Order: sequence, then structure tokens, then C-alpha cells
Amino acid sequence: MGVAIRTAGEGDRERVVHLLHEAFRDDPVSRWVFPDAAHREERHPRLMAAFADIVFAEGRVDITEDGAACALWLSVPATDEHTGGDPAEDDGPVQLREAVDPDNVRVELVGRLTAGIHPAGRAHEYLWMIAVAPERQGEGLGGALVGSVLDRCDEEGLPAYLEASNERSRALYARLGFGDLGRPLELPDGPRMWPMWREPGAGRAATGA
Repeated sequence: MGVAIRTAGEGDRERVVHLLHEAFRDDPVSRWVFPDAAHREERHPRLMAAFADIVFAEGRVDITEDGAACALWLSVPATDEHTGGDPAEDDGPVQLREAVDPDNVRVELVGRLTAGIHPAGRAHEYLWMIAVAPERQGEGLGGALVGSVLDRCDEEGLPAYLEASNERSRALYARLGFGDLGRPLELPDGPRMWPMWREPGAGRAATGA
């Protein structure tokens, strides 16, 4: 039986934020941004809410019909590879830090660093985040959510891009046809993030993620 997926609306915001918090609260990058567990429990939901609001406004949030998993996508237009904006001049990460955790420079830094490795040039679909409720992981929900967009990418000849924040998700994306794009991003005194790119039509296998 297939996984029923729909586009989330504003009425799904609370559920989406909860999913993101539950799925990423112990992720290596989240632990790096908020090293103290108690502080992370307080501030991490604010960061996830900020991410969700950006994508609700500028992209698309897909959610399974049962509310057990969601994926945040942005459609990135083609840009001139030689005249792209300087991430250091983007005040978005500053605004994010001020809204989420004003004294925590890592909130801003992770935004700047990921923006700095984001590929310019070709239009593509950007998988910002995907979250599956911890008790539902291993049922194929993540693969179904990503696969529904990858099918459209294949039909339209669009590549896709993401940054994997841990080895488990990196392995899932590799099974879906993504490959490493250059060297991993080394967060200062922290974990790695792997930029990954998928050409349209890249093969992908069924997955239990």
C-alpha cells in the first residue's frame, strides 16, 4: 500500500514544528548548535518553527496524511554562477539568530556556512529538511516523501540538492540517487554535513527509511 501524501497548510504548522523538533533534537547538528540539553529543549523548537515558517512562505511542505512525516522543499531558480550573492552579506542568518537565540552565534553560523556551499547555476529542488516521527522511522515514510518530488524532478528534468546532517540520512539519500557534491562541510569543532546532488533520472531503490 502506498503512502498518502498531501501539501501541508497553515493548519498543519504546529504538527510540522513538532515533527521537526522530535526528529532533529538529537541530530548531530542540532546538538552542536545547542550543546546544553536543557537549553536545546527550550530553543530548538523555536529554530524549527522559524525554518517551517520560511518554507511555508517561500516553498512547499509535504506531509503524510497521517501526520507522521513531513518534508520541506524550496524551488531554487537558475542563477549566474559568477555573480551569485555573497553569503556574508545575507542578513537572513542574523535575523534567524536574533529571533531564535540572540546570544548563540552558532544559529547564525550554520546558516552562513550552508549558504556558502549551496550550488549556484542550474535551477533545482532543495530538500531543506525531512522529519519522521521517531516511533515511525523504518517504515519507508521518508523515502516516499522524497520520492514523490524526485518523480516530478525526473519528469521535468530538474536536479535536486540537500545537505545530509548524519550518516544514516546520507545513506538513505544515496539509495535515492543522490551523490556527494564536493567535500563535506566541517562545522567548527563539530560534526560534518554532506552536500549531495541528484541529477534527474538517477536511479533509486526502495528504502525502509
